Amino acid sequence: MTARRILSGMRSTNPRLHIGNYEGALRNWVELQNEGYEMFCMVADYHALTTMYEDAKEIAKNNLEVAKDFVAGGIDPEKAAIFIQSHVPEHAELHLLFSMITPLGWLERVPTYKEKQDDMGTAEREPYGLLGYPVLQTADILLYKPYGVPVGRDQAPHLEIGNDIGQRFNRLYGQDVFPVFKYMIPQDENRAKLPGLDMRKMSKSYDNCIYLSDTEDETAKKIKSAYTTPSKIKMTDPGIPEGCAVCQYLKLYSPNWEAQWQEDRDGLRGCSANKKECTEAVNEYLRPIRQRRAELDDATITEILRDGAERARAVASATLAEVKAAMGWN
Repeated sequence: MTARRILSGMRSTNPRLHIGNYEGALRNWVELQNEGYEMFCMVADYHALTTMYEDAKEIAKNNLEVAKDFVAGGIDPEKAAIFIQSHVPEHAELHLLFSMITPLGWLERVPTYKEKQDDMGTAEREPYGLLGYPVLQTADILLYKPYGVPVGRDQAPHLEIGNDIGQRFNRLYGQDVFPVFKYMIPQDENRAKLPGLDMRKMSKSYDNCIYLSDTEDETAKKIKSAYTTPSKIKMTDPGIPEGCAVCQYLKLYSPNWEAQWQEDRDGLRGCSANKKECTEAVNEYLRPIRQRRAELDDATITEILRDGAERARAVASATLAEVKAAMGWN
């Protein structure tokens, strides 16, 4: 375990990250990076294949755009290695080795398996990759022997199998190759629960997202149609800000949210005022992110990813050599 090393990643199933991705993960990564942790930030294209195997070309296109959002969102390529998962072949090789020692029953009990089955919708049969997803995820993490993995409290059970596989490897081959990593849960978990515009989970499939790369006009249009308290017909009707998407965004992005919430509860302000002030607050917050993204071209992000892959491979190849030595395959 390296005391200041962290591995994190996002699937490239979508070419754009939304503010739910930012608040739930990316913002936390930026904070950890600025606290001096050694960050490895991965665009997880292999993982995207579990539900998008028929759209492999789209995943390849998405990779660059997701990486742009990483940088625009504040990940500094000088401080963090930003790379595409498939550009570091050690991920695939360690996944294969781990798949040989992982009991099938462990995989069938992982909460992620059922969730990913739901993502597949009406697919006739799910692929092996869906069941083996946690094994690949374990390889992703343990290649870097991190101190921890940033994760929401509700997602921590999905990673438990990672430590189990690592410790099973150590027992089987009599070597302490893999340390136990920690779950780094953000202090402010409200950020991780940011709802979509309709108060459901923010998701591309629900078409209820505000994207980091949306224009100010697109953001204004979306917030104008966002879900508010259904029983608040007139301005003087009491609102329920806890159940209002607009109020949830005000809480994160407006410095005056407490007064705004109280006025909403007391029937002293209408939904139109909330939406207007929410639009201003969200656009103000996202303005520097959007500016950084506009300055990134494909050539620049490709060079960042090439450098990140080289840095990641230097660590990953050393770990894989240890793995093979423990197995007597060196």
